[in-house]
Amino acid sequence: MTKRAAKRKLDRTDDHPTTPNRRPSKQQRTSAIHEDDSDDIISPSKSHRRKSANSPDQPRKHSKHTRNGLNFNTAYDRMYTFTSTRPKPNGVIDLTKSPSEKRKLSLSAQKPNGFHNHTGPKKLIVKNLQSKPRINAQEYLDRIWQQEDVSLDAIFRNEKEPYSLEELYRAAENVCRQDKAADLYKRVKAKCSDHLMSNVRSRLARAAKTEAKSAVLKAFVDEWQMWKKQLLVVRQIFYYMDQSYLLRSEEPSLTDTGYQLFREDVFEDTSIRESVLRGATELVDVDRDQQSAGKNNELLQDAIELFHELGVYSSDFEPGFLETSEQYYRNWRGTQPGNEELRRYATNCTILQAVEMKRCDVLNFDRSTKTGLSELFDKIFVEEQVNLLTNEDFVMDMLEGDMTEELEQTYSLLERKGMGDLMAPLFSKYVETEGSLIVFDEKNEADMVINLLNFKRRLDTFLEASFHKSDTIGNALHKSFETFMNKTKKSQANWDTDNAKPGEMIAKHIDLLLKGGAKAIPKLVAQEKDGSKGDEEQDFDNEEDGDQELKAINHHLSNALDLFRFVHGKAVFEAFYKKDLARRLLMGRSASFDAERNMLTRLKNECGQSFTHNLESMFKDMDLAREEMMSYRQLQADRGEQLTGPDLSVNVLSAAAWPTYPDVPVNVPTSIAYVQSKFDGHYTAKHSGRKLTFKHALAHCQLRANFPKGRKELVVSGFQAIVLLLFNDVASTAHLSYDDLSKATGLSDAELKRTLQSLACAKYRVLTKHPKGRDVNTTDTFSFSTGFQDPKMRIKINQIQLKETKEENKETHERVAADRHYETQAAIVRIMKSRKSIGHNELIVEVIKATRSRGVLEQGDIRRNIEKLIEKEYMEREDGNRYSYVA
Repeated sequence: MTKRAAKRKLDRTDDHPTTPNRRPSKQQRTSAIHEDDSDDIISPSKSHRRKSANSPDQPRKHSKHTRNGLNFNTAYDRMYTFTSTRPKPNGVIDLTKSPSEKRKLSLSAQKPNGFHNHTGPKKLIVKNLQSKPRINAQEYLDRIWQQEDVSLDAIFRNEKEPYSLEELYRAAENVCRQDKAADLYKRVKAKCSDHLMSNVRSRLARAAKTEAKSAVLKAFVDEWQMWKKQLLVVRQIFYYMDQSYLLRSEEPSLTDTGYQLFREDVFEDTSIRESVLRGATELVDVDRDQQSAGKNNELLQDAIELFHELGVYSSDFEPGFLETSEQYYRNWRGTQPGNEELRRYATNCTILQAVEMKRCDVLNFDRSTKTGLSELFDKIFVEEQVNLLTNEDFVMDMLEGDMTEELEQTYSLLERKGMGDLMAPLFSKYVETEGSLIVFDEKNEADMVINLLNFKRRLDTFLEASFHKSDTIGNALHKSFETFMNKTKKSQANWDTDNAKPGEMIAKHIDLLLKGGAKAIPKLVAQEKDGSKGDEEQDFDNEEDGDQELKAINHHLSNALDLFRFVHGKAVFEAFYKKDLARRLLMGRSASFDAERNMLTRLKNECGQSFTHNLESMFKDMDLAREEMMSYRQLQADRGEQLTGPDLSVNVLSAAAWPTYPDVPVNVPTSIAYVQSKFDGHYTAKHSGRKLTFKHALAHCQLRANFPKGRKELVVSGFQAIVLLLFNDVASTAHLSYDDLSKATGLSDAELKRTLQSLACAKYRVLTKHPKGRDVNTTDTFSFSTGFQDPKMRIKINQIQLKETKEENKETHERVAADRHYETQAAIVRIMKSRKSIGHNELIVEVIKATRSRGVLEQGDIRRNIEKLIEKEYMEREDGNRYSYVA
């Protein structure tokens, strides 16, 4: 192809503007040469190409040396040559000239002056490859914009475009390829701004003057949604400009530009802005009145989404919303019914907070808005209402009414500002007040432990469910419970001593459990029937291992020990527990020997080995007593002695380990006295230096009684047996007077009346009292009850023997009080002996510390013991209210 032909071809292609997507012509593809870093430019000779392509004399051969019609059989030195040896000004190589000289390439050839290895030419110019368009770029932009302008008007009027979107897109792309993207962007932006200001803003401004705020908001949302749809079509037309020019420039994208224009040209208008924001807050107020949490308000949801998209949520909507929220909160607090009462106030506030937070989630509020609402809520409903939330009367009413949920709501409100600990003093006061009423309730003294256990269960429920297991409130609960459990009050119940009553009642409660299990306490059984059993007990019912009763007893023992841990003075508990244990062991009334051992282990773990030393000795004595009786009977069998009289069983006990029992004078029948003397002689002969003292008050036996209506076996005490045996020597219809029985038995009036009452006035009346009545008098007479009948073959009448008398109770309390005084005096002597001289107040403090484990002493009792020691000359008083030890 000649140069003239190539030029004509280029002229034909100039009729249309070039685009990057247009494929280059063959002339362009074969003539384009890139910059190379090699020393020389290598190109086949132009004259050689013409010869190969145009010579008619030489046929075209296609051999391995021919490529594209060119013959490559030329010599190596002729193939790689420069086209001209003319000087190259400014390092420019003209590739359009024909080579006039050939030069052989050589690596050792002399390089032209100023040309260096591995650098190559500085600039390459290929001429006649492209041609400039015939139409001017500005004229082309003006012509295309006419089409785009008409189409944009149609889009903004929601009409069909006069041109196809593809045609509009190609036209905009060609404009951008001619470096007119910036001008095109300015025209598009101005067109959109003009539409928003002249059409959208004018319509909304008219609506803001005549219509309600909610209607203006609805129109604003509709205009925004329509604008987003129109903006989407605009972006499709100018997509090439958006992705090429705007993407690499400082200008925002078309979408961002549209949002910015809508915000600046429409939303920033004062009347429109105020109406829209006010309409949104009014919708929120309506939603609050309906308490729908924004679920059914689509307009409000669209408005909040609009604020997010326009970027005006934080700057415009949120401040106004928080301001109206504060007004709403204060108005709600003053007008909501029931807010003057704490329990209803806490419930209302909890519901309000839950709805407010749910609305924030449904409407997609920012986290800063939720935080602001929470802070307003805490300020208005918590900080400003602390006096109501901690009102003592209201809190006490909720505690007394078991309002667990309302208490939890109140505590949660206070805890929002870290003031939950303000409930601790109120809760502590309630615990101490209610607990003291239970402890000092003499009418329901027998149910003290049951009531305390129920009270503690309620308190634990409050702590867990209402106060979220707060450590502060838990400590307050423990201290207040400990306080009322160790309060002392001199009354008839403790025989005017300073002994705490709970220790005694816990010991008696445990005694009932160990004698008869949970069934021995009717209220415990009633609680189980009402479904108030603990989880652990419910598990027992599901087990089929035969130990359900034992495990139930252990469970109730654990509950009793929970109360026992609060008792400071263990001396009262120890005295009564020791006495009751002795009765159970001697009478054989323990429901489970394993439960007895388990309880002993628990006490040892709680109080130490010294506390249970005597108790363990009691169990050892019982084991030794059984072995002693087995040895005695085996000895009699080996000797072949014929046993006469009743079968005797004796428990030999050590006096130091067991409680002290008084010697009650009684005339023992001859048959019983005979077997007793034989065993006494055997024991004293075996254990020299020991002396046996029989405690007849603890004796019990079985009698076979022949009644006209049947034969019965009577389990009676020793005193009951002595009285009944007297009726064997008289006729069945004979009467024995009170004086006759008193002389025959030798019992004191108190013991005799108590014994006769159990036989003639109790449930099982084997004797008949004349005249009938509940009290025994010295003028009464008694006869054998010939009409006695009972479906049981074996009848227990010695229940009165297991019950504690008032005299025994008084004696125990007085002995414990005396022991405490002795312990206090011993503590004072030890302190004086170590300190030699000490002040009065310091001595009081040291004594309280030394005796704390046995119970907190009053200062008056300590002063009285100090005076006694001064009288006994253990110490003396010095000047300055001090004491000195007398060696």
